[in-house]
Amino acid sequence: MKTSQIAAKIATRLFFILLLIALVPFLQGDTSKLQHLYLAPKHIWTLASPILLILGFIALLIICSIKKFSKSDLNWLLVINTVVLIVYAITLYIRIYQLIK
Repeated sequence: MKTSQIAAKIATRLFFILLLIALVPFLQGDTSKLQHLYLAPKHIWTLASPILLILGFIALLIICSIKKFSKSDLNWLLVINTVVLIVYAITLYIRIYQLIK
């Protein structure tokens, strides 16, 4: 049970650190390239999976922190959800970086 607590905390902290690192280009001040960046999906249903992934992350993070990471099943679900969310965020960041470069 201790392993799942450590893994859940590391995964969520890693996600938040990577999120802060990804926000650095927005905070640097040169946003002229970012003003004309439009991401429009061809079908609205392509946004369903990322929205469910983010909502699941928020719900699992709230539930795990309320229960103080004592339930190992919820901790492992949070770890898996966070890893998938990190992979999705990295691919999105790479795509945006290619568009503004």
